Amino acid sequence: MPKPVSEIPPAHRRLGDQSWQSRGACRGAAADDPDLFFPDADHFERVAEAKRYCARCPVQQVCLDAALENNDRYGIWGGLTEEERDPLHVSLENRLDYGRVEAALAGRDIHLTNAERRAIVRTAYVHQADVEHLARVLKVSSEHAERLLRRARREARHRRLAEAATPLRSHQGTAVPEATLGRAA
Repeated sequence: MPKPVSEIPPAHRRLGDQSWQSRGACRGAAADDPDLFFPDADHFERVAEAKRYCARCPVQQVCLDAALENNDRYGIWGGLTEEERDPLHVSLENRLDYGRVEAALAGRDIHLTNAERRAIVRTAYVHQADVEHLARVLKVSSEHAERLLRRARREARHRRLAEAATPLRSHQGTAVPEATLGRAA
């Protein structure tokens, strides 16, 4: 079962937490030149100057995570330009960070992708977690949490049935009994 929240380092920003911004290397620079982190893409010198601040920033990863989670499409965040972040925005919903899953199960209120939410439901099912706890973690009703757990149970049952129906696995084009897999021939 997950560790207590007190044992998990605060690697993931809590929902709505902007306190990290006060520790950013950009703090003073942005006050002097508010447009520094929102340069035109063709102003390579300005982009390079902003990225130099990011390179030495203690909260660079948190900044990038915040930009992705808040769908900030403009400016330089976490050391990346708008164009550099575009593929990350697209793939964010597929992110599956088990550290985030563990932190959420332990009670941290953090941003979760759909993939991470599904992993939480599977983990709750496997560990027979309390429906109320799952509902709190996912911020859903108890009824919805029960439906999610029933779905996880069905999916697990279907996986077991599929595995039982195919006792032989193909190994280099040849069917090999399960018991011999992993052993030298």
